[in-house]
Amino acid sequence: MRVLVTGGAGFIGSHVVSAVRTAGHEVVVLDLRPPPEPGAGEWIRGDVRDEEAVTRALRGVTAVSHQAAMVGLGKGFSDAAGYVSVNDLGTAVLLTAMAEAGVSGLVLAGSMVVYGEGAYACSRHGTVRPGPRSPADLAAGRFEPRCPDCGAALVPGLVTEDAPMDPRNVYATTKLAQEHLAAAWARATGGRAVSLRYHNVYGDRMPRDTPYAGVAAFFRSALEAGAPPRVFEDGGQRRDFVHVTDVAGANLAALTALADRPEGTLRAYNTGTGEPHTVGEAARALATARGGPEPVVTGEYRLGDVRHVTASSRRLRDELGWRPRVGFAAGMARFATAPLADAPPVPA
Repeated sequence: MRVLVTGGAGFIGSHVVSAVRTAGHEVVVLDLRPPPEPGAGEWIRGDVRDEEAVTRALRGVTAVSHQAAMVGLGKGFSDAAGYVSVNDLGTAVLLTAMAEAGVSGLVLAGSMVVYGEGAYACSRHGTVRPGPRSPADLAAGRFEPRCPDCGAALVPGLVTEDAPMDPRNVYATTKLAQEHLAAAWARATGGRAVSLRYHNVYGDRMPRDTPYAGVAAFFRSALEAGAPPRVFEDGGQRRDFVHVTDVAGANLAALTALADRPEGTLRAYNTGTGEPHTVGEAARALATARGGPEPVVTGEYRLGDVRHVTASSRRLRDELGWRPRVGFAAGMARFATAPLADAPPVPA
């Protein structure tokens, strides 16, 4: 198999490249950054929105692992045009070139953000979907969503791939649009697509000091600078922290299974451990492993954040045979001293 990894120099992409090569497959990398070292393999330096660069990168390719993206909440709505351009226009350019080149396999870096809030149950009304949290509630420190029917407290659970889509910020909206584009491409061309809906990915080579990184990187960067991790809200937000090497393994499993997928379809898979932990727990685990300083709970919030979203990854386990290998405690201990990467270039 010859695989193109877009964004192959990035945090997740570089681990996907390693996993695919270790399994004995050929890899082509398309990335804005230059090769990290001589002999890094076939490398095309270019933007995923550049039709000529993408067409060159697809020569002789069997399947694509599409990791190139603008990620995170960023700086607010002022980033909207950038997110749409990189994530959605870039995906459209890639899929068009794949159709013209006859490349029929795609693994997309999806995201759990497409769900908005995760799964909740009310003792009176069963499964419910709380609406967006109000600025007034957040400012008053009322962080937990309430039942939209009776206002009672809710119990968070594991979200499945069949949950309704409810993106609540610009990044989330572009990730859902990527899935729709991939599904349309598959139907039109007879292609086979998989979207791996990543949960909170962390690990070696995560970028430091950037508004486009994940929460684990914010904590790790603070600790590296000798500052306490700043935990927003009350630290009780539930997330599913999955190590980047496990995510790379999920990409390899999906790429290997593409040929067995029905033509003209997209199949989504949650990619997480299935074991929820709070944001506060992650900050404390990193601080303990690093030797302090202790996290500070600030009560601050970001309007685009959701309270709880954690995955059921049973479909990925049952259908593709994938299993996470890195547990939370061991993974956080390793990440506490792992090398970080410089912030990636922000596409023009």
